[in-house]
Amino acid sequence: MTFSPQVEQSAPALWTLVRDIGVLQVKLIIDGLRDLLLVPASLVVGVVSLAKTQNGKPGSEFYKLVSIGKQSEQWINLFGAVDNAPPEVTVPMPFGNGDIDELVSRVETFVVDEYKRGGVTAQAKTRIDKALAAMQRGSKGGGSAPE
Repeated sequence: MTFSPQVEQSAPALWTLVRDIGVLQVKLIIDGLRDLLLVPASLVVGVVSLAKTQNGKPGSEFYKLVSIGKQSEQWINLFGAVDNAPPEVTVPMPFGNGDIDELVSRVETFVVDEYKRGGVTAQAKTRIDKALAAMQRGSKGGGSAPE
């Protein structure tokens, strides 16, 4: 059976897509298993690190585990198939340029500031609502920080 030039040109892209779908499924399973192991391991190792605190400095076991987790994340390269995407595919940034660590830092800063101000429940709720609205605006490209 001979392929017409049009079919021959689309065949590799089709098989690349099929391969990428299969590889993503395998990667998702591996990533899920890794996460399943990391949840209890991080808690145990975190407690060990706290128990090994000497002179106010905690043990490094937790951060060693986090380092291994980061290396495994890079090795799994969960969404590496995006490299095979056609040029016309655009990758929207629905979460802005930030990440969860940035969000946690912003919330942490807000909570600490509230505590220092001695904020009360009604006042705290109003400020939390403002902060959440600002974060939502920031994730849509507004970039404003919580007040």
